[in-house]
Amino acid sequence: MGCPDTPSTEAAAEETKADIPRFYPIGTPGKPWSDDERNQWKESRKNQRSYKEEVLDKLDQIKLNNKDTLEVVQYGALSNNPERYPLFAVKSKQWNEDKSTLLVTGGVHGYETSGVQGALLFLRTQAATYTEQVNLLVAPCISPWAYEHIERWNADVKDPNRSFKKGSETEESAALMSYLESLNVKEWACHLDLHETTDTDELEFMPAKHAEAGLAYSGEVIPDGFYLVGDSENPNLDFHKTIIDGVEKVTHIVKDESIIGEPAVSDGIILVPVVSLGLCGSITGGKCPATTTEVYPDSPRATDAICNDAQVAAIVSGINYVLEN
Repeated sequence: MGCPDTPSTEAAAEETKADIPRFYPIGTPGKPWSDDERNQWKESRKNQRSYKEEVLDKLDQIKLNNKDTLEVVQYGALSNNPERYPLFAVKSKQWNEDKSTLLVTGGVHGYETSGVQGALLFLRTQAATYTEQVNLLVAPCISPWAYEHIERWNADVKDPNRSFKKGSETEESAALMSYLESLNVKEWACHLDLHETTDTDELEFMPAKHAEAGLAYSGEVIPDGFYLVGDSENPNLDFHKTIIDGVEKVTHIVKDESIIGEPAVSDGIILVPVVSLGLCGSITGGKCPATTTEVYPDSPRATDAICNDAQVAAIVSGINYVLEN
């Protein structure tokens, strides 16, 4: 889930720690983890899929099939295994400062599969049609260790999507910010950060987060459908509504009045302070329209293909919004 902390976090902080029941297998309820518990968590993680097969091999094919329009650039590597976890972005070959420049990011949370696969699908099927009109930059898998292990945290028990802040020690976040700074883009036209909200948020990732902090956990309400998380300081609601309209042709939109504890300002749209939370959606800064997509892959109405297509529809709708405005 790419969205911010839910009210359960705040409520949990007020509970008497002695009354907290065990809800996660690691640590002592009510007591923040030490390095021993963090190491226990790390040692219990298992590799569940291949970054090379599911991401790097696809990037090789994208490079081969788009020699005149796209280039694949390595901007870093994870220190725990640089050969296994190189970090790549794909950018327009016809880069021109006079064009609008758009950013797409995926895999900030590695377990959110369609964020990665949707970005790759866009690169395979749509990106080349826009490279003459705009500068495109796509970082499809920001957290490859977490992608392979199907985790929210990175290997250092840090959440990359709370770490997009100056001086960040979370290397996935720091590497991307450093690369973007090196491009010297004067003003970004828009940014789409691709995420999912999943049932495992309630079953695994939020319990782990609360346990690590020594807080109680009272559960989550997982919304059924697609929604967007925008910036409360820079809403750009027309941009968000355009994306919702585009995605609704592919999958269903959350129509609840409240989504993950935040009031909906329109169907499928909530707003949070992305800068103070350190969300990836804050990295383009200024008045740039930016949003976090949230696909729900566990819906009975969803399939892997629908989830990936929804991410592509969001990207295309965002690009078209820029071109038309």
